[in-house]
Amino acid sequence: MNGQASHWGKDIAVEEIGGISYRMYSNRPRRLEDLLAFTAHWPDRACIIQGDRTVTFDGLKRAAAAKARSLVDAGVRSGDHVFILGWNSPDWIINYWSCLVSGAVPVVANAWWSDAEVVDALNLIAPALILADSRSAAKIPAGWLTGPWACDENAPATDLPAADGSRDENDPAAIIFTSGTSGKPKAVQLAHRSLLSNQMMILHVTRRLPYQPDPAAGDVGLHTGPLFHIGGLHAMHRMVLVGNTLVFGSGRFDAGEAIRLIERYKIVRWSAVPTMATRILEHPDLSAHDVSSLSAITLGGSAVTSDFIARVRAGLPSVEARIATGYGLSENGGQATTASGKDTASRPGATGRAMPLVEVRTVPLPGLPDGEVQVRSPTQMLRYYGMAESPIDGEGWLHTGDLGRVDADGYLWITGRSKEIIIRGGENIAPAAVEEALTALPGVVEAKVFGIPHPEFGEEVTAAVVVDGETSADELRAQLKERLASFAVPTRWMVQTDPLPVNLTGKVDKAALLARLEAEPVR
Repeated sequence: MNGQASHWGKDIAVEEIGGISYRMYSNRPRRLEDLLAFTAHWPDRACIIQGDRTVTFDGLKRAAAAKARSLVDAGVRSGDHVFILGWNSPDWIINYWSCLVSGAVPVVANAWWSDAEVVDALNLIAPALILADSRSAAKIPAGWLTGPWACDENAPATDLPAADGSRDENDPAAIIFTSGTSGKPKAVQLAHRSLLSNQMMILHVTRRLPYQPDPAAGDVGLHTGPLFHIGGLHAMHRMVLVGNTLVFGSGRFDAGEAIRLIERYKIVRWSAVPTMATRILEHPDLSAHDVSSLSAITLGGSAVTSDFIARVRAGLPSVEARIATGYGLSENGGQATTASGKDTASRPGATGRAMPLVEVRTVPLPGLPDGEVQVRSPTQMLRYYGMAESPIDGEGWLHTGDLGRVDADGYLWITGRSKEIIIRGGENIAPAAVEEALTALPGVVEAKVFGIPHPEFGEEVTAAVVVDGETSADELRAQLKERLASFAVPTRWMVQTDPLPVNLTGKVDKAALLARLEAEPVR
């Protein structure tokens, strides 16, 4: 289709992929890099704004073509892994697209990782080339081939280089990382089909199928989440598909800066985790700025309560009822359900109904009041790269580990997690990984890590640690910062020399630890 959408329609048929039947759009795009053809519909429009730098859609295409040629000249071939490690910037986006254009598979690394986590990922992925920004380059050990990070949106116009490999929609398109209950981050390998199916479903639910590019369409969105999350990939794909402008802050999320950007660029849409929205609502400068252009917010990354939605509506009245949410996970390539602003108003707490290509069910689990949420969709991952383990069964159902129920109208309600994942500010943290890092420290005898409710971050990482001497929480925290991403380092501590309490089954008694938290001040 070469990126053209003249035949993208709403017709859905059942097709077989790898022996499993999925719902698929009959007429659909097949390759992500083909989406760059849409830049011709709005060449002079800004597509990326950060600080004093503005990149137009034509500039994005020029830069991606030039960088793709440099990747090929450096020996990168179709299907090779290119490791991208850096913070949100125009260069990050251009490097991502250049990988796709060259036929390489961008491996989207987490810039919050510790040095040790970066090394683990490199050894797993074995990239042909590493692209790292100046802040992250120090984490790359000697011996790996690195390339320049900077890209030139003013490069002379040139045709996009043709990839030298397969053009199948089921080829690997990108690898992102997610936390698992077993410890180290897992590499989620997604196909072109996975990511493009998600884009078409969003067009469908927003009533834009059959799709025709509209040169007058497109709005300005504020992107405050990391590009190395699944939401970041989808924002970049949608940007070129519908002509949206993405505005970035200068670095780590700052509520005051976000408020000023909304006012300056007349931001219309903002995708955020509840933690970020809370910081804006509580910022003293909010009332001093005109943020009335903001009409739509999409919230994700953690549970959204009715009280929180009411706070957003009160603090940002221009948004009114247009607060959308949904449910998804990296292994599913993004969203599985969606709830409109009307849905969040009438059914606060629900995550919405299944997206057009998605099947959702809950399967009873012994001893639990609600079943495990399982989804089947063409958006789901190909596999965990480098691992035999897979949460997808032989019939194509992805076992999410989340607990929930589906009501009579098809709305999914998430009621808990069978996996003990902590979600702090939209980041998934595996307690087992933090416990493993803690028990590897000198003087640590035992450790239990769990999440407790937090008004700003959703959950706070809490560690109960048994030590054999005078080791303090500050000392443990300092050592963990060398081993774990910053968001995974516990912020509340119970450090003791007595053994942790256990229940009748011999497992650590989490209830007793929580009771202690409530009874006495804890560091």
